[in-house]
Formats: sequence, C-alpha cells, structure tokens
Amino acid sequence: MEIIKFATEWAKAEVFSARFFIFFALLLLAGSVGFWQLGKTEIARSFIIPSLVTGILLLAVGVGIFYANKSRITSFQEAYEKDAAAFVQSEIQRTDKSLGEYRTIVFKVIPMIIVVAALLIVFFQNPSVRAASILTIGMMVVILLVDSNANARLQEYRAELEKVA
Repeated sequence: MEIIKFATEWAKAEVFSARFFIFFALLLLAGSVGFWQLGKTEIARSFIIPSLVTGILLLAVGVGIFYANKSRITSFQEAYEKDAAAFVQSEIQRTDKSLGEYRTIVFKVIPMIIVVAALLIVFFQNPSVRAASILTIGMMVVILLVDSNANARLQEYRAELEKVA
C-alpha cells in the first residue's frame, strides 16, 4: 500500500511541474500582447507572433500534463486494489517507456534544437528569424529544466516500483 502513496506523490509532483509550463505560457502570452500594444521597433514587432505561438505550445503542454496526471491520481488506488501485481508491472513498463523518451527527446533532441536555434541567430539578420530562434531557445530551456526534474522524479519512482516488484 506504500507504493500507492509514492505513486500519488509522484503524480502530484507532475501536476505541480505542469503549473510551471502554464506559468511560462501565460508570461509569453502576456509578452505577446505587450509587444503588440507597445512594440515600436521592427525587432519588437517581430516578437508578437513567435511569443504567441510559443505561449500556446507551452500552454498545451502544461494543460496536457496537468490533466493526464490529475486523472491518474484517482486511478492509482482503483488499479492497485483490482490487481496490485499488475498495477506495479504496468507502472514499471510505463516508467521504462517514459525514461527512454526522456533520454531521446529531452537530453538529445532538445539540446540539438537549442544549438540550431542559436546558429540561426548568428547567421540570419532577419528580425523574425531571430525572434523565433530566441523564443525557441527559451521554450526549450523551460522544457529542459522542468523535464530534467521530472526525469529525476521518475527514476526515483521507478526505483520504488522495483522494490515492490
């Protein structure tokens, strides 16, 4: 029964980290409105659309993580009571899959995207390209920071699952 408590705490931590995505998304959306209302220079105006798109993307990620894990909190108890061994096995499989995705996407693909975006800033003088690249780097850094913490929590959760299995 201790594993249910640990699983619930893990899911609650995921819900909490989803709020960071939502917070940064709202900041970017507010920034987009600010650039739209107050932007006088070409570079300031070029940030309107990229910050709007970045904010919407981060909002979608945050809301998706929030609701996926919010519903998971209540289903843990039911799944464990139905078949404890099957619950633990399915959670081990799910965490293994997620850890593999983190290794590929978060720790390989996202750093490459950051490098490409940084190179675009260096080699292109177009304000729109630079604005999009800057906001891409910002979004990827937010994802990297939040997901590296989520990866560490998931590894800890996986270790607890192994103790029970």
